[in-house]
Amino acid sequence: MMISPHNDKAQHTHISSFWSSPSLNLGLILVIPSVVLLVLVSTLVPHPSTFSPLSSPWKWRYGGHRYSSIFNGSSTDSPFMEAETDKLAPNMSFSDALIDKDVDNVTSTTRVVKRSSKLEMVEAYMARARSSIKEAARVRNLTSIHQDPDYVPHGPIYRNANAFHRSYLEMEKLFKIYVYQEGEPPMFHNGPCKSIYSSEGRFIHEVEKGKFYTTQDPDEALVYFLPFSVAMLVRYLYESESLKTDAIGRIVIDYIHVISGKYPYWNRSLGADHFMLSCHDWSIRVLCNANTSEGFIPAKDASFPEINLLKGEADIGGLPPSRRSILAFFAGHLHGYIRYLLLNEWKDKNDPDVQVYDQLPKGVSYMSKLKNSRFCLCPSGYEVASPRIVEAIYAECVPVLISDGYVAPFSDVLNWKSFSVQITVKDIPNMKRILMGISQR
Repeated sequence: MMISPHNDKAQHTHISSFWSSPSLNLGLILVIPSVVLLVLVSTLVPHPSTFSPLSSPWKWRYGGHRYSSIFNGSSTDSPFMEAETDKLAPNMSFSDALIDKDVDNVTSTTRVVKRSSKLEMVEAYMARARSSIKEAARVRNLTSIHQDPDYVPHGPIYRNANAFHRSYLEMEKLFKIYVYQEGEPPMFHNGPCKSIYSSEGRFIHEVEKGKFYTTQDPDEALVYFLPFSVAMLVRYLYESESLKTDAIGRIVIDYIHVISGKYPYWNRSLGADHFMLSCHDWSIRVLCNANTSEGFIPAKDASFPEINLLKGEADIGGLPPSRRSILAFFAGHLHGYIRYLLLNEWKDKNDPDVQVYDQLPKGVSYMSKLKNSRFCLCPSGYEVASPRIVEAIYAECVPVLISDGYVAPFSDVLNWKSFSVQITVKDIPNMKRILMGISQR
Protein backbone atom coordinates (compact mmCIF):
# COMPACT_ATOMS: atom_id res chain seq x y z
CA MET A 1 0.00 0.00 0.00
CA MET A 2 2.94 2.33 0.66
CA ILE A 3 6.39 2.65 -0.85
CA SER A 4 8.74 -0.19 -0.10
CA PRO A 5 12.49 -0.01 -0.79
CA HIS A 6 12.13 -2.51 -3.60
CA ASN A 7 9.54 -0.62 -5.67
CA ASP A 8 10.48 0.97 -8.98
CA LYS A 9 12.48 4.17 -8.68
CA ALA A 10 9.84 5.99 -10.68
CA GLN A 11 7.51 5.72 -7.71
CA HIS A 12 9.96 7.69 -5.56
CA THR A 13 10.60 10.63 -7.84
CA HIS A 14 7.57 12.74 -6.93
CA ILE A 15 7.60 12.52 -3.14
CA SER A 16 9.77 15.45 -2.12
CA SER A 17 8.38 17.80 -4.74
CA PHE A 18 4.89 16.76 -3.73
CA TRP A 19 5.48 17.87 -0.15
CA SER A 20 6.79 21.24 -1.33
CA SER A 21 3.54 21.92 -3.23
CA PRO A 22 1.62 24.87 -1.74
CA SER A 23 -1.65 23.06 -2.37
CA LEU A 24 -0.76 20.13 -0.12
CA ASN A 25 -1.61 21.77 3.19
CA LEU A 26 -4.94 22.99 1.83
CA GLY A 27 -5.70 19.54 0.53
CA LEU A 28 -4.89 17.85 3.84
CA ILE A 29 -6.78 20.43 5.87
CA LEU A 30 -9.86 19.89 3.75
CA VAL A 31 -9.62 16.16 3.26
CA ILE A 32 -8.93 14.96 6.80
CA PRO A 33 -12.17 16.19 8.43
CA SER A 34 -14.23 15.07 5.46
CA VAL A 35 -12.56 11.67 5.21
CA VAL A 36 -13.26 11.05 8.90
CA LEU A 37 -16.98 11.36 8.26
CA LEU A 38 -16.78 9.57 4.93
CA VAL A 39 -14.94 6.60 6.39
CA LEU A 40 -17.48 6.34 9.19
CA VAL A 41 -20.37 5.88 6.77
CA SER A 42 -18.46 3.80 4.23
CA THR A 43 -16.65 1.43 6.57
CA LEU A 44 -18.73 1.32 9.71
CA VAL A 45 -22.13 0.78 8.14
CA PRO A 46 -21.41 -1.81 5.42
CA HIS A 47 -20.07 -4.53 7.69
CA PRO A 48 -22.29 -5.33 10.65
CA SER A 49 -21.03 -6.51 13.98
CA THR A 50 -22.73 -7.44 17.19
CA PHE A 51 -22.02 -6.29 20.71
CA SER A 52 -22.65 -8.90 23.35
CA PRO A 53 -23.38 -7.15 26.64
CA LEU A 54 -23.46 -10.43 28.50
CA SER A 55 -19.84 -11.19 27.71
CA SER A 56 -16.69 -9.09 27.68
CA PRO A 57 -17.45 -5.46 26.76
CA TRP A 58 -14.55 -5.48 24.32
CA LYS A 59 -15.67 -8.46 22.21
CA TRP A 60 -17.37 -7.81 18.88
CA ARG A 61 -18.45 -10.35 16.31
CA TYR A 62 -19.98 -10.29 12.88
CA GLY A 63 -23.71 -10.86 12.62
CA GLY A 64 -26.42 -10.49 10.02
CA HIS A 65 -29.30 -8.04 10.29
CA ARG A 66 -31.68 -6.09 8.14
CA TYR A 67 -28.95 -3.75 6.83
CA SER A 68 -27.02 -6.58 5.22
CA SER A 69 -29.10 -6.54 2.05
CA ILE A 70 -28.00 -3.02 1.24
CA PHE A 71 -24.72 -2.40 3.08
CA ASN A 72 -22.93 -5.68 2.49
CA GLY A 73 -19.82 -4.50 0.65
CA SER A 74 -16.73 -6.32 -0.50
CA SER A 75 -13.83 -6.65 1.86
CA THR A 76 -11.30 -6.40 -0.92
CA ASP A 77 -12.60 -3.49 -2.95
CA SER A 78 -13.07 0.12 -1.97
CA PRO A 79 -16.37 0.58 -0.12
CA PHE A 80 -17.29 3.17 -2.72
CA MET A 81 -17.39 0.71 -5.61
CA GLU A 82 -20.47 -1.43 -5.04
CA ALA A 83 -23.77 -0.52 -6.67
CA GLU A 84 -27.31 -1.47 -5.74
CA THR A 85 -30.74 -1.04 -7.32
CA ASP A 86 -31.90 2.55 -7.81
CA LYS A 87 -35.14 2.85 -5.86
CA LEU A 88 -35.65 6.62 -5.76
CA ALA A 89 -36.63 9.20 -8.31
CA PRO A 90 -33.47 10.84 -9.75
CA ASN A 91 -34.16 14.29 -8.30
CA MET A 92 -35.62 13.23 -4.96
CA SER A 93 -33.68 14.41 -1.92
CA PHE A 94 -33.26 12.31 1.18
CA SER A 95 -35.47 14.59 3.30
CA ASP A 96 -38.14 14.69 0.60
CA ALA A 97 -38.07 10.93 0.41
CA LEU A 98 -38.65 10.59 4.14
CA ILE A 99 -41.51 13.09 4.11
CA ASP A 100 -43.10 11.49 1.05
CA LYS A 101 -42.97 8.06 2.61
CA ASP A 102 -44.46 9.31 5.86
CA VAL A 103 -47.41 10.74 3.90
CA ASP A 104 -48.07 7.25 2.59
CA ASN A 105 -48.20 6.04 6.17
CA VAL A 106 -50.64 8.56 7.64
CA THR A 107 -53.10 5.75 8.27
CA SER A 108 -50.57 3.85 10.34
CA THR A 109 -51.36 3.75 14.02
CA THR A 110 -47.93 2.87 15.34
CA ARG A 111 -44.63 4.68 15.33
CA VAL A 112 -42.94 1.39 14.53
CA VAL A 113 -44.42 1.35 11.03
CA LYS A 114 -43.27 4.90 10.34
CA ARG A 115 -39.81 4.18 11.67
CA SER A 116 -39.58 1.06 9.54
CA SER A 117 -40.62 3.07 6.49
CA LYS A 118 -37.90 5.63 7.16
CA LEU A 119 -35.34 2.87 7.48
CA GLU A 120 -36.41 1.44 4.15
CA MET A 121 -35.98 4.85 2.54
CA VAL A 122 -32.53 5.22 4.08
CA GLU A 123 -31.58 1.87 2.59
CA ALA A 124 -33.00 2.82 -0.81
CA TYR A 125 -31.21 6.16 -0.86
CA MET A 126 -27.93 4.51 0.12
CA ALA A 127 -28.37 2.10 -2.79
CA ARG A 128 -28.81 5.01 -5.16
CA ALA A 129 -25.76 6.77 -3.72
CA ARG A 130 -23.56 3.71 -4.05
CA SER A 131 -24.64 3.25 -7.65
CA SER A 132 -23.66 6.85 -8.34
CA ILE A 133 -20.28 6.37 -6.66
CA LYS A 134 -19.58 3.20 -8.62
CA GLU A 135 -20.28 5.06 -11.85
CA ALA A 136 -17.93 7.85 -10.78
CA ALA A 137 -15.20 5.33 -9.95
CA ARG A 138 -14.97 4.37 -13.62
CA VAL A 139 -13.39 7.76 -14.30
CA ARG A 140 -9.71 7.51 -13.38
CA ASN A 141 -8.79 11.20 -13.70
CA LEU A 142 -6.42 12.69 -11.12
CA THR A 143 -8.87 15.61 -10.88
CA SER A 144 -12.56 15.20 -10.12
CA ILE A 145 -14.95 16.05 -12.96
CA HIS A 146 -17.67 17.12 -10.51
CA GLN A 147 -18.26 20.81 -9.91
CA ASP A 148 -17.97 22.03 -6.33
CA PRO A 149 -17.62 25.65 -5.13
CA ASP A 150 -15.82 24.51 -1.98
CA TYR A 151 -13.09 22.13 -3.10
CA VAL A 152 -12.35 19.84 -6.04
CA PRO A 153 -10.09 16.89 -5.10
CA HIS A 154 -7.10 16.46 -7.38
CA GLY A 155 -3.67 14.91 -7.49
CA PRO A 156 -2.07 11.54 -6.72
CA ILE A 157 -2.88 11.83 -3.00
CA TYR A 158 -6.25 10.19 -3.78
CA ARG A 159 -6.75 6.64 -4.97
CA ASN A 160 -9.57 7.92 -7.17
CA ALA A 161 -10.30 11.64 -6.90
CA ASN A 162 -13.53 11.38 -8.86
CA ALA A 163 -14.98 8.55 -6.75
CA PHE A 164 -13.96 10.27 -3.53
CA HIS A 165 -15.56 13.54 -4.62
CA ARG A 166 -18.78 11.80 -5.63
CA SER A 167 -18.80 10.07 -2.25
CA TYR A 168 -18.28 13.38 -0.50
CA LEU A 169 -21.14 15.02 -2.39
CA GLU A 170 -23.44 12.11 -1.54
CA MET A 171 -22.34 12.37 2.07
CA GLU A 172 -23.25 16.06 2.16
CA LYS A 173 -26.77 15.18 1.06
CA LEU A 174 -27.36 12.11 3.21
CA PHE A 175 -24.93 11.53 6.06
CA LYS A 176 -26.26 12.36 9.52
CA ILE A 177 -24.90 11.48 12.95
CA TYR A 178 -27.06 11.23 16.04
CA VAL A 179 -25.19 11.80 19.29
CA TYR A 180 -26.75 10.14 22.31
CA GLN A 181 -27.31 12.72 25.06
CA GLU A 182 -27.15 10.22 27.90
CA GLY A 183 -24.11 10.34 30.18
CA GLU A 184 -22.36 13.09 32.08
CA PRO A 185 -18.86 14.62 31.91
CA PRO A 186 -16.05 14.03 32.54
CA MET A 187 -16.28 10.52 31.08
CA PHE A 188 -19.04 11.30 28.58
CA HIS A 189 -19.32 14.24 26.16
CA ASN A 190 -15.74 15.16 26.99
CA GLY A 191 -12.20 14.18 26.06
CA PRO A 192 -8.55 15.32 26.13
CA CYS A 193 -7.64 18.02 23.62
CA LYS A 194 -4.00 18.63 24.60
CA SER A 195 -2.31 15.25 24.81
CA ILE A 196 -1.33 12.22 22.79
CA TYR A 197 -5.04 11.33 22.83
CA SER A 198 -6.08 14.70 21.36
CA SER A 199 -7.94 12.98 18.52
CA GLU A 200 -10.54 11.72 20.99
CA GLY A 201 -11.31 15.09 22.55
CA ARG A 202 -11.18 16.99 19.28
CA PHE A 203 -13.56 14.60 17.56
CA ILE A 204 -16.04 14.57 20.45
CA HIS A 205 -15.95 18.37 20.60
CA GLU A 206 -16.47 18.77 16.85
CA VAL A 207 -19.27 16.23 16.56
CA GLU A 208 -21.08 17.61 19.63
CA LYS A 209 -21.08 21.18 18.34
CA GLY A 210 -21.43 20.24 14.66
CA LYS A 211 -24.33 21.58 12.63
CA PHE A 212 -23.69 20.06 9.21
CA TYR A 213 -23.62 16.33 9.90
CA THR A 214 -25.44 15.96 13.20
CA THR A 215 -29.17 15.63 13.64
CA GLN A 216 -31.51 15.93 16.60
CA ASP A 217 -33.85 13.41 14.97
CA PRO A 218 -32.48 9.89 15.56
CA ASP A 219 -34.81 8.49 12.88
CA GLU A 220 -32.94 10.60 10.31
CA ALA A 221 -29.47 9.38 11.30
CA LEU A 222 -27.31 6.92 9.41
CA VAL A 223 -24.90 6.31 12.29
CA TYR A 224 -25.07 6.77 16.05
CA PHE A 225 -22.20 8.07 18.17
CA LEU A 226 -21.47 6.68 21.63
CA PRO A 227 -19.99 9.83 23.22
CA PHE A 228 -17.64 8.39 25.79
CA SER A 229 -13.88 8.87 25.83
CA VAL A 230 -11.78 5.79 26.51
CA ALA A 231 -8.94 8.07 27.64
CA MET A 232 -11.21 9.61 30.28
CA LEU A 233 -12.56 6.21 31.33
CA VAL A 234 -8.98 5.04 31.83
CA ARG A 235 -8.09 8.18 33.78
CA TYR A 236 -10.92 7.77 36.27
CA LEU A 237 -11.61 4.03 36.38
CA TYR A 238 -8.48 2.09 35.41
CA GLU A 239 -6.81 0.36 38.35
CA SER A 240 -3.15 0.68 37.40
CA GLU A 241 -1.80 -1.36 40.30
CA SER A 242 -3.96 -4.40 39.58
CA LEU A 243 -4.24 -3.75 35.81
CA LYS A 244 -7.99 -4.28 36.08
CA THR A 245 -10.38 -2.84 33.49
CA ASP A 246 -13.55 -4.28 35.05
CA ALA A 247 -14.97 -0.88 36.02
CA ILE A 248 -14.52 0.41 32.47
CA GLY A 249 -16.30 -2.64 31.11
CA ARG A 250 -19.23 -2.18 33.48
CA ILE A 251 -19.64 1.46 32.43
CA VAL A 252 -19.78 0.48 28.76
CA ILE A 253 -22.24 -2.36 29.43
CA ASP A 254 -24.49 -0.09 31.49
CA TYR A 255 -24.45 2.57 28.79
CA ILE A 256 -25.44 0.07 26.11
CA HIS A 257 -28.24 -1.22 28.35
CA VAL A 258 -29.54 2.32 28.83
CA ILE A 259 -29.64 3.32 25.16
CA SER A 260 -30.88 -0.07 23.95
CA GLY A 261 -33.72 0.05 26.46
CA LYS A 262 -34.66 3.65 25.72
CA TYR A 263 -34.24 3.66 21.93
CA PRO A 264 -34.80 1.04 19.21
CA TYR A 265 -31.67 1.80 17.17
CA TRP A 266 -29.09 -0.45 18.83
CA ASN A 267 -31.41 -3.46 18.80
CA ARG A 268 -32.50 -2.74 15.23
CA SER A 269 -28.99 -3.13 13.84
CA LEU A 270 -27.35 -5.04 16.71
CA GLY A 271 -25.02 -2.06 17.05
CA ALA A 272 -23.62 -2.21 13.52
CA ASP A 273 -24.42 1.45 12.82
CA HIS A 274 -23.08 2.66 16.19
CA PHE A 275 -19.51 3.81 16.66
CA MET A 276 -17.08 5.04 19.26
CA LEU A 277 -13.66 6.60 18.95
CA SER A 278 -10.51 5.77 20.87
CA CYS A 279 -6.78 6.22 20.52
CA HIS A 280 -6.07 3.61 23.19
CA ASP A 281 -5.10 0.18 21.92
CA TRP A 282 -8.19 -1.07 23.80
CA SER A 283 -10.39 0.66 21.27
CA ILE A 284 -13.12 -0.71 19.00
CA ARG A 285 -14.13 0.11 15.41
CA VAL A 286 -12.47 3.54 14.85
CA LEU A 287 -8.89 3.07 15.97
CA CYS A 288 -5.69 5.08 16.02
CA ASN A 289 -3.87 1.83 16.79
CA ALA A 290 -4.87 0.04 13.57
CA ASN A 291 -2.88 -3.16 14.02
CA THR A 292 -3.88 -6.10 11.83
CA SER A 293 -2.08 -8.51 14.17
CA GLU A 294 -4.39 -7.42 17.02
CA GLY A 295 -7.71 -7.85 15.24
CA PHE A 296 -7.98 -4.69 13.16
CA ILE A 297 -10.02 -5.56 10.07
CA PRO A 298 -9.57 -3.02 7.22
CA ALA A 299 -12.92 -3.96 5.66
CA LYS A 300 -14.80 -3.28 8.91
CA ASP A 301 -12.80 -0.87 11.04
CA ALA A 302 -11.55 2.65 10.37
CA SER A 303 -7.97 3.78 10.96
CA PHE A 304 -7.84 7.24 12.53
CA PRO A 305 -4.75 9.51 12.70
CA GLU A 306 -3.14 9.93 16.10
CA ILE A 307 -2.33 13.55 16.97
CA ASN A 308 -0.31 14.96 19.85
CA LEU A 309 -1.24 18.62 20.37
CA LEU A 310 0.72 19.70 23.43
CA LYS A 311 -0.35 23.33 23.08
CA GLY A 312 -3.72 22.67 21.52
CA GLU A 313 -2.71 24.07 18.12
CA ALA A 314 -0.77 22.61 15.18
CA ASP A 315 2.52 24.15 14.05
CA ILE A 316 2.36 23.83 10.25
CA GLY A 317 5.08 24.46 7.65
CA GLY A 318 8.82 24.14 7.18
CA LEU A 319 11.79 24.77 4.92
CA PRO A 320 11.71 23.73 1.25
CA PRO A 321 13.41 20.35 0.62
CA SER A 322 16.47 21.93 -1.02
CA ARG A 323 17.25 23.84 2.18
CA ARG A 324 16.85 20.94 4.60
CA SER A 325 20.23 19.73 5.85
CA ILE A 326 19.11 16.53 7.61
CA LEU A 327 18.24 13.43 5.58
CA ALA A 328 16.29 11.59 8.31
CA PHE A 329 15.41 12.36 11.93
CA PHE A 330 13.87 10.63 14.94
CA ALA A 331 13.78 11.37 18.65
CA GLY A 332 11.83 9.20 21.07
CA HIS A 333 11.99 6.87 24.04
CA LEU A 334 12.74 3.17 23.87
CA HIS A 335 9.18 1.85 23.48
CA GLY A 336 8.85 -1.51 21.75
CA TYR A 337 11.23 -3.70 19.80
CA ILE A 338 11.15 -1.65 16.57
CA ARG A 339 12.48 1.45 18.31
CA TYR A 340 15.06 -0.71 20.06
CA LEU A 341 16.34 -1.92 16.70
CA LEU A 342 16.32 1.62 15.27
CA LEU A 343 18.16 3.16 18.22
CA ASN A 344 20.59 0.26 18.45
CA GLU A 345 21.47 0.63 14.76
CA TRP A 346 21.63 4.42 14.37
CA LYS A 347 21.76 6.21 17.74
CA ASP A 348 25.52 6.19 18.27
CA LYS A 349 26.69 6.45 14.67
CA ASN A 350 27.00 10.25 14.83
CA ASP A 351 25.87 10.39 11.21
CA PRO A 352 24.92 13.98 10.26
CA ASP A 353 22.51 12.65 7.64
CA VAL A 354 20.58 10.21 9.84
CA GLN A 355 20.02 11.70 13.29
CA VAL A 356 18.42 9.33 15.79
CA TYR A 357 18.07 10.18 19.49
CA ASP A 358 16.46 8.63 22.53
CA GLN A 359 16.62 12.10 24.07
CA LEU A 360 17.45 15.38 22.36
CA PRO A 361 20.41 17.38 23.67
CA LYS A 362 19.51 20.26 25.95
CA GLY A 363 18.50 23.36 24.03
CA VAL A 364 17.72 21.52 20.78
CA SER A 365 14.18 22.04 19.46
CA TYR A 366 12.24 18.96 18.38
CA MET A 367 10.09 20.94 15.93
CA SER A 368 13.09 22.68 14.38
CA LYS A 369 14.65 19.27 13.72
CA LEU A 370 11.47 18.09 12.02
CA LYS A 371 11.28 21.20 9.87
CA ASN A 372 14.93 20.82 8.84
CA SER A 373 14.62 17.13 7.82
CA ARG A 374 13.64 15.70 4.44
CA PHE A 375 12.38 12.44 5.96
CA CYS A 376 10.84 12.00 9.40
CA LEU A 377 11.11 8.51 10.85
CA CYS A 378 7.87 7.14 12.33
CA PRO A 379 8.70 3.81 14.00
CA SER A 380 6.01 1.99 15.94
CA GLY A 381 6.35 1.96 19.71
CA TYR A 382 4.31 -0.23 22.02
CA GLU A 383 1.47 0.46 19.57
CA VAL A 384 1.75 0.39 15.78
CA ALA A 385 0.33 3.92 15.44
CA SER A 386 2.43 7.00 16.08
CA PRO A 387 1.55 10.70 16.32
CA ARG A 388 4.84 11.31 14.51
CA ILE A 389 3.10 10.61 11.21
CA VAL A 390 0.87 13.66 11.62
CA GLU A 391 3.78 15.67 13.06
CA ALA A 392 5.77 14.91 9.91
CA ILE A 393 2.89 15.99 7.67
CA TYR A 394 2.50 19.24 9.61
CA ALA A 395 6.25 19.89 9.22
CA GLU A 396 6.06 19.12 5.46
CA CYS A 397 8.50 16.27 6.03
CA VAL A 398 8.02 12.94 4.24
CA PRO A 399 6.80 10.39 6.83
CA VAL A 400 8.76 7.13 6.87
CA LEU A 401 6.59 4.39 8.34
CA ILE A 402 8.59 1.66 10.06
CA SER A 403 6.09 -0.90 11.26
CA ASP A 404 4.66 -4.38 10.97
CA GLY A 405 0.91 -4.68 10.48
CA TYR A 406 -0.03 -1.00 10.54
CA VAL A 407 -2.95 0.16 8.37
CA ALA A 408 -2.43 3.86 7.58
CA PRO A 409 -5.32 6.27 8.25
CA PHE A 410 -7.94 6.53 5.49
CA SER A 411 -5.94 4.18 3.29
CA ASP A 412 -9.05 3.18 1.34
CA VAL A 413 -9.26 6.79 0.08
CA LEU A 414 -5.72 8.16 0.30
CA ASN A 415 -2.87 6.87 -1.86
CA TRP A 416 -0.16 6.76 0.80
CA LYS A 417 2.52 5.65 -1.66
CA SER A 418 2.34 9.12 -3.24
CA PHE A 419 3.42 10.99 -0.10
CA SER A 420 5.08 8.52 2.29
CA VAL A 421 7.77 5.84 2.45
CA GLN A 422 7.44 2.44 4.09
CA ILE A 423 10.52 0.64 5.33
CA THR A 424 10.29 -2.86 6.71
CA VAL A 425 11.82 -3.62 10.09
CA LYS A 426 14.47 -5.86 8.53
CA ASP A 427 15.62 -2.95 6.32
CA ILE A 428 16.41 -0.60 9.23
CA PRO A 429 20.20 -1.12 8.71
CA ASN A 430 19.79 -0.14 5.02
CA MET A 431 17.64 2.89 5.76
CA LYS A 432 20.14 5.56 4.69
CA ARG A 433 20.82 3.93 1.34
CA ILE A 434 17.10 3.56 0.69
CA LEU A 435 16.28 7.19 1.50
CA MET A 436 19.24 8.59 -0.44
CA GLY A 437 17.97 6.70 -3.48
CA ILE A 438 14.75 8.74 -3.51
CA SER A 439 14.95 11.73 -5.84
CA GLN A 440 14.00 15.23 -4.63
CA ARG A 441 12.43 16.04 -8.00
